Parts: sequence; structure tokens; C-alpha cells
Amino acid sequence: MEEKKFDVNTIIGFLLIFGLFILWFNTTQPTAEEAEAQKAEQEKIEASITNQEQSANTEAVVPSLNLNDSTAVANYKGTIGAFGYTPASEGTTVLENDLVYLVISNKGGQIVEAKMKNFVTYDSVPVHLVKDNNATFGLSFSTSDNRVLNTKDLFFEPTVSSNGQNTILSMKAKVSENNFLEYRYEMKPDDYLVDFTIRSQGLSSILNSDKPINLEWQQKGIRHSKSVQYENRYTRLTYNHDDGNISKLSEGSDDEEEEVDVKWLSYRQHFFSSILATNTPFETAKLSSKNLVEEESIETVFTKENTAIIPLNTTAGELSYAMNWYYGPTDIAVLSKYKELGLEDSIPYGWGIFGFINRYVFTPAYSFLSGFLPFGIAIIVMTILVRLIMSPVTYKSYLSQAKMKVLKPEIAELTEKYKDNAMKKQQETMKLYNKAGASPMSGCLPALVQLPIFYALFMFFPTSFALRQKPFLWAEDLSSYDTIAQLPFHIPLYGDHVSLFPILASIAIFFYMMMTSGQNMQQQPGMPNMKFILYLSPLMMLVFFNSYASGLSLYYFVSNLITIFIMLAIKKFILDEDKIHAQIQENKKKPKKENKFQKKMREMMEQAEEQKKK
Repeated sequence: MEEKKFDVNTIIGFLLIFGLFILWFNTTQPTAEEAEAQKAEQEKIEASITNQEQSANTEAVVPSLNLNDSTAVANYKGTIGAFGYTPASEGTTVLENDLVYLVISNKGGQIVEAKMKNFVTYDSVPVHLVKDNNATFGLSFSTSDNRVLNTKDLFFEPTVSSNGQNTILSMKAKVSENNFLEYRYEMKPDDYLVDFTIRSQGLSSILNSDKPINLEWQQKGIRHSKSVQYENRYTRLTYNHDDGNISKLSEGSDDEEEEVDVKWLSYRQHFFSSILATNTPFETAKLSSKNLVEEESIETVFTKENTAIIPLNTTAGELSYAMNWYYGPTDIAVLSKYKELGLEDSIPYGWGIFGFINRYVFTPAYSFLSGFLPFGIAIIVMTILVRLIMSPVTYKSYLSQAKMKVLKPEIAELTEKYKDNAMKKQQETMKLYNKAGASPMSGCLPALVQLPIFYALFMFFPTSFALRQKPFLWAEDLSSYDTIAQLPFHIPLYGDHVSLFPILASIAIFFYMMMTSGQNMQQQPGMPNMKFILYLSPLMMLVFFNSYASGLSLYYFVSNLITIFIMLAIKKFILDEDKIHAQIQENKKKPKKENKFQKKMREMMEQAEEQKKK
């Protein structure tokens, strides 16, 4: 009863409080006139705050400019403030040597065309890294009068001079005759590397040092190869950061990272690279990459869109950064010249031991051979050398297979004898292997040893600049796929063409697998069908390599062909199965000393057997 009374009192208390609240609300509610005045005042305050935020944080919208329209020019100068001192003059300046052709625009002071003089695309068009507004470069900064400007919207005044044989282009966005922001380009003869300096003079009172100054570089990779998907696979944003670490953004999907101490950025477009480098690392850089390739199409023009936003620091209110532009081939012979910058690390050799083999073994070996041999013949000779070096491993592999073949009848007897006791069968089989000096695992050794070589070559042929557009037999380009027939339709995973080198490589792999696996192939309960795997592997090779570098398919064809001949020679002239059988029988008579591992395994199996009996 007391509990019920408490509930009633509680409810009454809440009702009283609610009533008092309604009374207070009605007595303090402003009149209609007061409410309207408050609303107007609030809107005024919000509008003032919005205008201040837009003035402080929004980049000034520079209107499109018709230089013949005096009103438009006046509006432009009013928008950019003090930088309106520089005359608004459309125009470009050309910097060129025997290797590269650069066009720098007065609008933005940036490179608007970068063309390779000695290279063409798959359809014989000059290779462009910058063209038709695919790239933008500029500084975003705030001024002391609360403007946010970007240099890509400003006009620069060009001045060309020389320093010995070097050509110097000074682009200045001025606020007065002696106060300016300068982009300085210095091009050397016969060199892809262009010195690039950003500096300001007398702008400490113009630049707002409390707001960040960001270097913004965005570029879309222009297609150069007949297969845009294949080219896009090796198109990546690569960068040097954290005291020499080399990292990459994703090759197949959109990606972004924020890094520190960035020494260089490489927008690699397969065989060509646009690189911004500095000897004084940028403190931080926000990097992003967007994949632009959805399918294999002749109409696809761009591969990836890369963007870098890099905050720049001022000293006493002024900017001063010494950098370098590199527009050129992703070629070790060229990039190794710039060891101070370490640009050769931008080449995709692969990681770890695989990259080491590729960089310090295959690349110099092929460069040496192709120096006096045709490019396709150089691949064949290099393949022969690799197979000869690997021949001792091949010999051990075949010797192990021969021993297993000789022991096959005895293993069959053990299987039949202990068909109802799997543990005992395994124990006796291991004893037989131990006495005979054979091991079923020794056949895995060649595959393990060849794995680093396989992967290194897998990266070498598609990315080696020395193979680019080098023909051999019916292949027009050893760094791309060969075509003997063009299909009128597209087959998923295979493509719209037929390549011959992958067909030859698949046939050779099939016969090699028949020699190494087919003769000893046994179907184990619960295991995958080995004959199916035997036929599936060459088929997968045929499909996968149809769109890969023909030089890689040529290597695997010749490699497996040589391996087959080596194994036939070993079988016919070196190994004698009768002698192997006799040797095994002699080994079985001799007492065989167990190592610790073998002894431990035997004891464990014996204990398991005893436990099973109990």
C-alpha cells in the first residue's frame, strides 16, 4: 500500500513540475515583434560568420579571362589582389634538348607539354607525359588580405637566359618590380633531369604565414601501349620516404597514404616516368591514386590519376625550395645516372631476394648479351645459361625420381601388406626410404630453388626498358604480347587475340610435367586428381600468358625445352636404372645410422603403434 502511495506522489510531482515549466515558458516567450528582431539579428551574425569563413578558407574563383575584354581583365586583377601587377599575357616558352621537349605556360608557370623526342607509342605517335591538360601543378596559399589563391590561376612573366650550355627560364608572378614568386627551370643539354626552384622575394608581408602553403601536383597517365590493362598493371605512384624506404600505392584500386620525409615522387606510366625530386625531403606529403581503367578498350585514354599535396614551409616569411623534374624513360641505364637522388629505385624490380636477382643478375646479364646479340637471341642465350647453372639441381631431381621409380614395386608390396594398418605402412615406408637413401621430398627442391628465379624473370620481362618495342620473329614487341591472329570477339581472361609463344610454352610445360610427374603419378585417396592438375597447369599458363610479355613466354618455352633435353640426356647417358637398383640394394644391406629427427619420428610412430594395440 505504501508503494502505491509513493507512485501516486511521484506522478503528482512530475505534473507540478511540468505545469511550472509551461507557466515559465509562456511568461518568458517574446512577443512577435521581439522574435522577428531576434531572428534578423541572428541571420545577420550568421551571414557575417559565413562571409569571414569563405574569405579565409575558400580559394578565390578566378573568372575565365578574355584578354581583349578590359572589364574581364579588371575583374581578374581584382580577384587576385596584389599579384595583378603581373601583365595578363597568354603565351608559352619552349625548353628543349636532344632528349625532351617541354612547353611552359605563362598561365600558372607550369609545364603544359612534356614530349619524348626519341620514343613513340605502339601506334607511332610521339610519347607524351604531359599534354592536353592531363596535368596541373601549382601552389595554394593565403594572402594577408584573406585571399586564397592558386598559382595555376596566376600569370607569370617569362625571362630566358643561359648559364654556359644550360638554358634558364625564370617565370615570375609579381606584386611589384622587385617582389615576386618565381619558378626557375634550368635545362641541361642531353639530360632528362631539369633543375626546378621555387622561391619568393619580398612576399613576407603578402603571404599569410599562419595558413598552409600547399604544393599540389595532379597528373593522369596517358596511354602508350596497345593493351591499356597490361600497361595499367605497371603504372603506379612510387615514392621514397622515411630515409630511403620505397613504397607504392595500389596498382589495381584507388589508394591513398600520408607519408613523412618524402625525397621523390614518381608517377610511373609503365616504361616512362614523371618524377618530382628534392635533396631536402618534404616533411609530409598526402598521396592518392585513382584507377581510371575499367576494361580493355581502344577508347580508354588514361590509366591512373595521381595526386600529391605537399605542405611547404617558409623561412622568415619567404619560400625557397630546390627540386628537380624528370620526364623520361623508366630505364636503369638513364636513372642510374642520378645516384644522389636514388631515382633507379623507382624501377619495379620486385621485392626482397627476387628484386635483388632481377636488379643485379638478370638486368646486367641481359644488357651485356643484348649489346652484341639480337634481342631475341640474347633471351635464348640467357635462358641457356640459367638452365646450365641450374643443371645440378635438375640432375638431383631426376636422380630422386629414378630412385622412387625403382622403389615403386617394393612400396606397392608394403601398401598391400599393411593395407589395414596405415600407421605401420607409413613406418615401414620411411624405413625403406631411409635404407635406400631416397626421399620423396627431394623432388621439391628444384621448385623451391627456381622460385626466386621465376618471380625475378616474371618482373624482368614486362618492365625491362631494353625490351621495349624490340622485335623477334613474329613478335613486334618483346615487352608486350605477340599476335598471330586477331579474334572478332573478346574471351574473358584470354583476350581478343591469339599469341603463339604462350602456346609453345604451354606445350613444352606439358611434356616436361609428363616426364617429371606423369610416370610416377599415383592417385592418393582424398587427394586432388593429379592427371587433372597435369593438364590444368599448361592450360592456365596458356590463358594467363596470352596477354603477357612475349619475351617471358619465349623464356619459358626455351627453358622447358632445354630442361627436357637435359633430362633426356641424364636418363640416356648418365643415370642407369639397373645400377641405381643395385646401389639401393647395397644400401639396404648396410646399417643405416639414424639422425636425431629420424630417430624421434621412428619412436613416435612406434609409440603410436603400441598405443593403438592397447
